[in-house]
Amino acid sequence: MIKTPAEIEKMRFSGQILRKVHEAIRPLVIAGKTTMDLEIVANREIASFGAKAAFKGYHGFPAALCTSLNDQVVHGMPSERTVLKDGDILSIDCGVIVDGFYSDAAVTYAIGTPSARTKKLLEVTKASLEAAILEARVGGRLGDISAAVQEMCEAQGFGVVREFVGHGIGKTMHEDPQVPNFGTRGKGPRLKAGMVLAIEPMINAGKAEVKVLKDGWTAVTVDGSYSAHFEHTVAITKDGPLVLTR
Repeated sequence: MIKTPAEIEKMRFSGQILRKVHEAIRPLVIAGKTTMDLEIVANREIASFGAKAAFKGYHGFPAALCTSLNDQVVHGMPSERTVLKDGDILSIDCGVIVDGFYSDAAVTYAIGTPSARTKKLLEVTKASLEAAILEARVGGRLGDISAAVQEMCEAQGFGVVREFVGHGIGKTMHEDPQVPNFGTRGKGPRLKAGMVLAIEPMINAGKAEVKVLKDGWTAVTVDGSYSAHFEHTVAITKDGPLVLTR
């Protein structure tokens, strides 16, 4: 799905509203707060901008945020019973719809003082997203983006999740192509100006394998290791990658 410059500008506006939602949530990611506290603020902020929560109601998902704690990889659901404590990590994934266009971004926070291994997990996962963004250039291949994540994370002994991937995004949440976090350089579709991708490394401190809990949504690591998730919505332009959710 190729977007026009005018459509990319609309997506950039959507992305900037999403960034403000994330910024409003950030001060509350502290010990003693619940993930429902974050959800309440997110809904209030989204409404204040006249935007819509992209996740709420999507295939029946009940919330505006995915709040995935510790060994939860993605799609954790906010709850009044989930209280943050020192040593936890929490990934917050959120999307909004503005003027018919979606934006999608995720960040993982450490609560209090993380272990050295957990700190490294967050640093490397975030760095792998930045490395992948640099590969989002006209004339490259989709596999270049995927390989950038895999190479960096596996070199540090982390597990790259296979079951969940990034995606194209625009007037719908999930468009072609899928954007795996593993792959081979020089392979896959050619990258073209006007493509917009949600690039989102999901990386485990231990093994790569995950499973989905009985709620049908929450994915967790099979070995109980912590998992990190960072995501930006990125437009490929003739002038290079444009991060719409920066």
